[in-house]
Amino acid sequence: MHMLIFGHGYTAAALTPQLVAAGWTVSGTTRADAARVAAAGARPILWPGNEALLRDEISRTDAILIAAAPDIASGDPVLAAFSEDLLRSRAGWIGYLSSTNVYGDRGGDWVDESTQPRPTTARGQARLRAENDWVELARRADLPLTIFRLAGIYGPGRGPFTKLRNGTARRIVKPGQVFSRIHVDDIAGAILASLDRTAADEGHPAATTQIYNLCDDAPSAPELTIETAARLLGLPVPPAEPFAQAAMTPMARSFYAESKKVRNARLKQDLRYRLHYPDLEAGLRAIFAAEEGPI
Repeated sequence: MHMLIFGHGYTAAALTPQLVAAGWTVSGTTRADAARVAAAGARPILWPGNEALLRDEISRTDAILIAAAPDIASGDPVLAAFSEDLLRSRAGWIGYLSSTNVYGDRGGDWVDESTQPRPTTARGQARLRAENDWVELARRADLPLTIFRLAGIYGPGRGPFTKLRNGTARRIVKPGQVFSRIHVDDIAGAILASLDRTAADEGHPAATTQIYNLCDDAPSAPELTIETAARLLGLPVPPAEPFAQAAMTPMARSFYAESKKVRNARLKQDLRYRLHYPDLEAGLRAIFAAEEGPI
């Protein structure tokens, strides 16, 4: 079995070793960092460029994962380059990594996959357009499609410990703000569970679209990340900075534009997936142990 991954970045680097261990071969596109892709166990393909090679891969591969983000102006780059090739693909599984930002701001309320998307940022709107474009392509091509809506991703190399040690960690507080997170290893695990479900053919028609929220069980305030990590390190918790007065880049500020809690019941019920890291503390303890040794 072979998987082609468009956009072999942080999430794909966590997924690829697990695929290889399960007997898969993997190819992954990258703009420039072929060595990083190869280090994860995948065959690197530079893209843009190598379009002919990628068309051949699309025609032959068993599964395709799209982890490349859409452009706000021009839309999904994979569809822009390879729509006609994908229409002829006979892949048995296509996965699209989207984001829970398609739900928009809900004032701290709960959302699930039945909630009507209502994105409030340009990035969320681009994500929803890309989702819809993939759904349309899957319908036209009679292909199965699984959309994974990812909450805030964290994991090894993306923990707050280094910033706490060097004194650059900030604890920005916006009253009432809440959001959901997902450890990168649980993203990989959910994708593998989806592949296993497809292989088992448990009654779903071959060409259906499934949507799953990927998040943990415990939505919480963003400042909890710094507070929990500081406690694990035995360091003082940085002082609170009121959001309204905090100096931040537009990108950093945009993460506080939406407040919601995301449910993951469908992930557990349909894919029978059990989270390795059901809350932030479990995930941070694992990162700490990997980087520093057992707690």
